Amino acid sequence: MSSQQKKNYVLPIVIMFALFFMIAFVTGYQNPLGDTIKKMTGNNVIMSQLGTFANFIAYAVMGLPAGILLKNKGYRVTALWAVTVGFTGVFITYLSGYVTDNDTTAVVIYLIGAFVAGFSMCMLNTVVNPMLNSLGKNQNQGNQLVQFGGTCNSLGATLAPMIVGGLIGAISSANPVFYMAMAIFVAAFLVLFFTKLPEPKELGPRNTADIKIAGALKFRNFTFGIIAIFFYVGIEVGMANLTTQYLSESNIVASQNTEAAMAIAGSVCAVYWLLMLVGRLIGGAIGSVVSSRAMLTVTSLGAIVLIILGILTTEGVAPFFGFDAPHFRFFSCIIPVNAIFFILVGICTSVMWGAIFNLSVEGLGKYTDLASGLFMVMVCGGGILPLLQSVIAKDSILASFWLPVGLSAYLLLYALFLSRPNRKGSDLNLYEDGKEVKV
Repeated sequence: MSSQQKKNYVLPIVIMFALFFMIAFVTGYQNPLGDTIKKMTGNNVIMSQLGTFANFIAYAVMGLPAGILLKNKGYRVTALWAVTVGFTGVFITYLSGYVTDNDTTAVVIYLIGAFVAGFSMCMLNTVVNPMLNSLGKNQNQGNQLVQFGGTCNSLGATLAPMIVGGLIGAISSANPVFYMAMAIFVAAFLVLFFTKLPEPKELGPRNTADIKIAGALKFRNFTFGIIAIFFYVGIEVGMANLTTQYLSESNIVASQNTEAAMAIAGSVCAVYWLLMLVGRLIGGAIGSVVSSRAMLTVTSLGAIVLIILGILTTEGVAPFFGFDAPHFRFFSCIIPVNAIFFILVGICTSVMWGAIFNLSVEGLGKYTDLASGLFMVMVCGGGILPLLQSVIAKDSILASFWLPVGLSAYLLLYALFLSRPNRKGSDLNLYEDGKEVKV
């Protein structure tokens, strides 16, 4: 590759970073929009989670088809379809804000938009990591680009509740956010369309006829691992979404300024995602000396302790300093002190995905690619479990946080025992250079 060709890949790399940002941003704005949907449906907290549910359940539908599309058509075509679908999903959500004569119709259109956007997020997640690897000059730079992409992802998750939370009054009030999202998708499409991207090198013919899901499920660490990833995404999303709902309904927050309650809740939630960004940076720095098992053990135990403290600490307030992004101003307020414990869980959830994935694919050999596709399907836990938590929250939002306590307990059990690969029996085989090696 010539130096000129390398230079030509700077813009596609920037677009991949922007798409990494958009994956989290488009997913994240469902949270503050949920409060508007709740008000449009008679303050039903369950309805507040339907946007997130629609967004994540799309992963269950699109996970394997996205992998097939990537395998058959490559990165560029898959990415072009992904940004096209993403633009469509955001545009449908935008249109829902103009249905003012019937709240039910507006909510249905909004949910369709969230579902379509979820297709795009799944497709983008399938393609951006390997594409950034291929855009790197070498393997080390490819990995470095992915890490920078992950930082952009965390930044999008941080800004979404802060910006959209300050705008929400009606769905249409978030139009500036929709315009920005659609513009980024259009720019990404144009760059990808007119740029020749490197596709992964063909490593030669592979016999994939015997690579079946049943074979992958013979690996104990993988079988329990896909359950762990389903639970993990539910914890990550549920903690952010239900903390936002808890704060938006808090008398302590509302007594200061009812109109600003959602902005305060959004800013507090943004700190949760910011702590995930910090945690990922720390995890990356210590990843070479601390094992995935140790990381998951410590963080799952930490999450259990913090959530229980948040549930049981019902008295007291804490000062909070936030930023009202739409109006570009800082503000100070007080929030329930237990909300501090809830948002600190972001430090714990930050490294769980990588730790679970590494433990789950240990020893899978030729099944690793299939395992990655199944992992993407299991991301639907981010929609199903927060919805279940919202059902519990109808009676008591604080009581609903016992669900992530139980889910975290499973992750601790997985880290300590269930993630250890089979060491006996003919069902565990390692594959090196296409040859089967008995353990």
